[in-house]
Amino acid sequence: MSIEKVRDYFKTLNIDGRILEFDVSSATVELAAKALNCEGARIAKSISFMKNDEPILVVTAGDMKIDNAKYKKKFGVKAKMLTPDEAAKLIGHAVGGVCPFAVNDGVKVYLDESLKRFDTVFPACGSSNSAIEVTVAELEKLSKCDEWVDVCKAKE
Repeated sequence: MSIEKVRDYFKTLNIDGRILEFDVSSATVELAAKALNCEGARIAKSISFMKNDEPILVVTAGDMKIDNAKYKKKFGVKAKMLTPDEAAKLIGHAVGGVCPFAVNDGVKVYLDESLKRFDTVFPACGSSNSAIEVTVAELEKLSKCDEWVDVCKAKE
């Protein structure tokens, strides 16, 4: 179970006790915001893509969506999201619990600039009913972020 991978990773940093688990689903931005009683924009959603032959994660604020033109300009390829089966296999977490922590080796993590407007955000922790509240600086460190990017636009 991938929440166990995240828990084990967080144990090495002595922060496993900060994982929040819910009796309800937090698999979407809307469900997570409801479970956490916060605005959806503060949900740090992790979206998995295939860039050439490598899986990557882009973590964005919950009120944003990928801007295809910005994505292509940044990564040099069209945005191609992974299927749920591909995400589980290639990233190491199932859709609904995809997060930037304890991902499979070789998965690059990119954080979108849209997250920087918040003091804290809530990414998932590897299951469809978990999250952790982290500062943006903590998110950068804990995710082992490869780079900050600007590949999103506001949802209409």
